[in-house]
Amino acid sequence: RHQLPLIRTRLSAGTHLPPRASHPANAPTNPSGTMSAFAALSAPVVRVAPAARTGASSSTRRNAARIVRNQAVADPAADTANMLTRDDVRNIAIIAHVDHGKTTLVDSMLAQSKVFRDNETVAIRVMDSNDLERERGITILAKNTAVTYKGTKVNIIDTPGHADFGGEVERVLNMVDGVLLLVDAQEGPMPQTRFVLKKALQLNKKVVVVVNKIDREGARPDYVVDMTFDLFCSLGATDAQCEFPVVYASGFQGIAGLEPTEMAETLEPLFDMVIKEVPPPVVDQTAPLQMLVTNLDYDEFKGRIALGRVNSGTISKSQNIQIGIPGGPSRNGKVNEVFVFNNFQKTTIDSVGAGDICAIAGLTDVMIGETIMAGGAEALPTITVEKPTVRMTFSVNTSPFAGQEGKFVTSRNIKERLDRELERNLALKVEPGDTADVFIVCGRGALHITILIETMRREGYEFCIGPPQVIMQEDENGKKLEPFEEAIVEVGEEYNGSVVELLSNRRGEMLDLQTNDKGMTTIKYKIPTRGLLGLRNAVLTATRGTAVLNTLFDGYYPYAGDITMRENGSLIAFETGQVTSYALFSTQERGIMFVKPGVEIYEGQVVGIHQRTGDLKVNVAKRKQATNVRSNKDATVVLNEPKTLSLDDCVEYIGGDELVEVTPLSVRILKNPKMGKQPGQKGGRS
Repeated sequence: RHQLPLIRTRLSAGTHLPPRASHPANAPTNPSGTMSAFAALSAPVVRVAPAARTGASSSTRRNAARIVRNQAVADPAADTANMLTRDDVRNIAIIAHVDHGKTTLVDSMLAQSKVFRDNETVAIRVMDSNDLERERGITILAKNTAVTYKGTKVNIIDTPGHADFGGEVERVLNMVDGVLLLVDAQEGPMPQTRFVLKKALQLNKKVVVVVNKIDREGARPDYVVDMTFDLFCSLGATDAQCEFPVVYASGFQGIAGLEPTEMAETLEPLFDMVIKEVPPPVVDQTAPLQMLVTNLDYDEFKGRIALGRVNSGTISKSQNIQIGIPGGPSRNGKVNEVFVFNNFQKTTIDSVGAGDICAIAGLTDVMIGETIMAGGAEALPTITVEKPTVRMTFSVNTSPFAGQEGKFVTSRNIKERLDRELERNLALKVEPGDTADVFIVCGRGALHITILIETMRREGYEFCIGPPQVIMQEDENGKKLEPFEEAIVEVGEEYNGSVVELLSNRRGEMLDLQTNDKGMTTIKYKIPTRGLLGLRNAVLTATRGTAVLNTLFDGYYPYAGDITMRENGSLIAFETGQVTSYALFSTQERGIMFVKPGVEIYEGQVVGIHQRTGDLKVNVAKRKQATNVRSNKDATVVLNEPKTLSLDDCVEYIGGDELVEVTPLSVRILKNPKMGKQPGQKGGRS
């Protein structure tokens, strides 16, 4: 019915519809066989003889034609006139749980696409270009690359697998049309698998399931596929989404296949599945430019580089553009250079059309979530990520050794560095503290903030950090709520009791416990985030380093009550000086030491763990009194090996009245009397 007035108006303007037999081959028709209003407007026009147009003046015909044009613009169906399907491009992201082989699979995809020369030395996990990523063996930042397969450009985004870096995954999903969901052929879906799949399904992305590590001993591909299907159902996936394609692969060996028993010698089955199943971008390259900035990079020569996908239109070198957000003012800018990702490097290009992913230089003040657009275009919705759950305080270093090792030590230096981090780390938030030299940094977890601390430390910054604390909320009745997480521990059956006791003592609630035929037990708990602080080391100690702990944010629930995190107190240095073997020999009986002879310490520094509750001051810099009485030989002193603490260990250990001093060369723990002890605390936080 809504099409009839439009058709009548067109007929009154002096045209009529051609017979059905002369319809264009590509003209859409409705079930009755007649063309739609849009097809009628685009059909060949047959002019009527002048005698047939009697009674319709020229002005009437012009007005009718103007009405037709206006209605065609307002008609949503008319927007499809310029839509183009780009079969030459596919945009995919690789998402998975940590250590399920995302980066290794990308390595094999790059190698088989002839990205590197035959005589070129290629590093393992080439996408993990960050030093911290290589040291820890995890992906921290999402990265772009592209390969060409049978004439089709495949843009690939490698994403982090750890739950603390989920914000990286959330924002890059805006750039892709489909995802490769990697699942370990033995472990099956894990907590982060659930998180990343949930985000992909919410955005209606096409999901291709890749059962990776198919060559692993104990692989059970059929069971893993069944568990993945159950995961889709539990997340409320539609029937179409549950009919996901499956590819079996080994990223390490560079092989893939459609059946676990019929593996090809290359990854061609995986590439073919991507081309077949991931939808190509459907875009309008004639519309005004719209590009959402999804990531930021920096080059010493080109300055800030904005990364994103061109949603519509075309972006060109030296083009004048506007930058803005929905509902806000826009500002002008000019594009200096345009890059595309090609064979693991950025390639300069004159212009990029809609549907492709590119990088832009020349916009010095552009931010993530802003839209680069042509004049008159509307800004795209900004990127939103889940809120932080943990916070820590950053403050100026006030220890006796302050300023001796760091290059950037003032509050202004720290604030400027945190402001720069906020530009690209959407999951991070920074709030002012009680004084001008204190900043409250909020993140998705202790690891999320610890990575920032380690990065700043390597850049020459020196500062102090406080213990991690969870971010509380209140419901509509004023009742206190705290974040809870789902903790899954995989451990040998003989350690079940130790793990269950640890989790239960931290207000955890058991959800599931299963033991497979190989003697490995999977224990699932719902536990407050407070209870997870410092839990990882405790679990590893109780299970002799054999347990694997994974967590996933679950939600906010009523406050669970006080939790005793640390029973033992600390050993505090009594005076400033150099640690001596003479003093350590008697002090080591009091607990576990953190220092060894020859190390410089200061008064108030934590030098060990007290074997009892409460803190104890000790003098580890005491020297043996020199006398004029000769001795044939000094007694041999046997010292225990000190416990070496990393930055992560220090963050997990410190209590409410302690700080971690972070410098480019050292990590120390010190007492902070200004913060005071928390009620009911016995040497640790509660």
